[in-house]
Amino acid sequence: MILLADSGSTKTDWCIVDKGNLIQQIYTKGINPFFQSEEEISNEIGSKLLPEIGNKAIDSVYFYGAGCAFPDKVEIVHKSIFEHIKSEVEVSTDMLAAARGLCGHQPGIACILGTGSNSCYYDGTKITDNVSPLGYILGDEGSGAVLGKLLVGDILKNQTSAKLKEKFLAQFELTPADIIDRVYRQPSPNRFLASLSPFLIQNIVEPEIHDLILESFKAFFKRNVMQYDYKTNRVHIIGSVAHYYKEVLFEAADQMHIQLGTVIKSPMKGLIEYHNQ
Repeated sequence: MILLADSGSTKTDWCIVDKGNLIQQIYTKGINPFFQSEEEISNEIGSKLLPEIGNKAIDSVYFYGAGCAFPDKVEIVHKSIFEHIKSEVEVSTDMLAAARGLCGHQPGIACILGTGSNSCYYDGTKITDNVSPLGYILGDEGSGAVLGKLLVGDILKNQTSAKLKEKFLAQFELTPADIIDRVYRQPSPNRFLASLSPFLIQNIVEPEIHDLILESFKAFFKRNVMQYDYKTNRVHIIGSVAHYYKEVLFEAADQMHIQLGTVIKSPMKGLIEYHNQ
């Protein structure tokens, strides 16, 4: 029996799988060692995950997560899991989860568009090229956090209509001072900004909103995907943003002459198949 985890900065999807069959699915908060300490991660696993697993015998854990690209960060997550589940534990990046879940054992360009964004070229076995996403301040183009950041910037700098600004502040019960406090003084500003992005899809008929989303997706393709051999490889994308904004995503890809393949919300189905093989 294996435990698979696909974790972004917002939520973690845990699946208990036995001989290729999904036995149980559990959700906890996102786990990202760049933003959380070992103690915080361990507490989340111990208090939220463990009670749901109960007395099931887990033989191995495969954890794929945002922020797990560096050895010291991998060690934090590994220790946090092994403290509670005494089994073989493998910690890899969420990018590898996307590649395995989208491409299986075939080569291709795999991407993530969720709270953050990322991309890679996958040769069917391993990731051979990766443009650093750089996070939501320097990069993460097209992500929920960046879409939220761009939205807030336009709202507060009066780049949208007064009516849209008023609607936004009322819907989220925020003042400009509240927003500044949440972004610059409170923890996890990326999650906060991503939580605002659904306003975009709700108001996508507004020209300024549509253009904001479109330009952010085009920036993602230009600054990331187009650094791979995109002319001979289809581009596959997972993530909540890719799923909910699919129509604009395809519009941006068409304008950038990029051929999209699979666009899905989660890699978990593909990961179950991959590990079953």
